[in-house]
Amino acid sequence: MEARLQKVMAEAGIASRRKAEDMIRAGRVTVNGSVIRELGTKVDPERDHIKVDGAHLKPAQPHVYLMLNKPKNIVSTLNDPEARPTVADLLRGVRMRVFPVGRLDYDTEGLLLLTNHGELSQALLHPRYHVPKTYLVKVKGVLSDEEIEKLQKGVTLEDGATGPAYVRKIRKAEQNSWIEMTIHEGRTHQVKRMIEAVGHIVLKLKRIRFGPLTLGDLETGEFRYLTDREANALRALLDRAESPHPGALSGGEEGVGGERPPLARKAGWAKARPPARLVRKGAAGPRRRRAS
Repeated sequence: MEARLQKVMAEAGIASRRKAEDMIRAGRVTVNGSVIRELGTKVDPERDHIKVDGAHLKPAQPHVYLMLNKPKNIVSTLNDPEARPTVADLLRGVRMRVFPVGRLDYDTEGLLLLTNHGELSQALLHPRYHVPKTYLVKVKGVLSDEEIEKLQKGVTLEDGATGPAYVRKIRKAEQNSWIEMTIHEGRTHQVKRMIEAVGHIVLKLKRIRFGPLTLGDLETGEFRYLTDREANALRALLDRAESPHPGALSGGEEGVGGERPPLARKAGWAKARPPARLVRKGAAGPRRRRAS
């Protein structure tokens, strides 16, 4: 089956699609002996002879999905020019190349999805599809009902008005408070800036849900492979993104308590397994590794 050359390269694990495009422009890629510089060139990886820097392109890797509970003071990239610790340092034992889907701030904790599935990553991050992201937020001071209402309607930032957020009070301390906040955009430092726009400061930020994925009891610094049910839910999101009318890709409103409809399993999908908390004692749950 024909596909764009940069997509074939990304799926083979050579580089991200953007870096693959740079390699094509630089003349480092040949197809059937001819140097290709035009982006969007269609190739058939089963029939065409593709070389990168003179080496044959290896077959595409199977799709891999990991969930990491990112600690604070870790960079959400695989390499950092300032030599700070990165999420790659936590992925001991992962031999296949994966990359983070989006980023969490250096001082933000929580759920970070890593995969080698480029099309899925693009769909999850594209603003058109409104994938919900839910955060547990420690706020300096106590948000008033009026301030919460402003957040729920959307606030105006220096880069324009935000969409509405879902905000739920969790608990209140003497001087600070905890809220759960769900947004459907991916602007830089968005949650922090929205809280600042109503007169407060974020003291701690942790992402606990991303689309259909929930962080659960995964400990800080640990990662695990997604269960078959979770991986199938992500594949369903991609199917919706490729449909003429994708709508929201959440599979149910995060944070509001909406029930998600059961997924119809398609050819090539793994058979869904129950979540770990429903597995009988002694049965094998999702594989988990602890970062050292």
